[in-house]
Amino acid sequence: MEKFMLIFHGQQAGEQMFQELSPEDFQAEIEKWNTWIGGIAAQGKLIGTEGLLPEGKVLSNGGTVVTDGPYTEGKEIVGGYMIFTADTFDEAIALSKGCPIFETGGKVEVRQIQNFG
Repeated sequence: MEKFMLIFHGQQAGEQMFQELSPEDFQAEIEKWNTWIGGIAAQGKLIGTEGLLPEGKVLSNGGTVVTDGPYTEGKEIVGGYMIFTADTFDEAIALSKGCPIFETGGKVEVRQIQNFG
């Protein structure tokens, strides 16, 4: 069994996106995410998942990199991640296909976690 990480990419962090929704739509979005995550957990594959706040800094060897301005690398936000197990990369991709972020134009990056142990 291998470990994989899903990295959730969108134009807004989850918290910002949800603030724009009515209370009913907000609850419906939460239920979609809980159903999808719950399905992975029910299979015994979920290790953990968290959302990320939009604030952050990108560091390089020379210090902080400014990423907002006329030459920004992109406005895409990493809104969260999930770590889970799967037998193969294809299975990891199949598990990611039900992610509710696709409904809002977001993307999911699927990465296998390298085992150093």
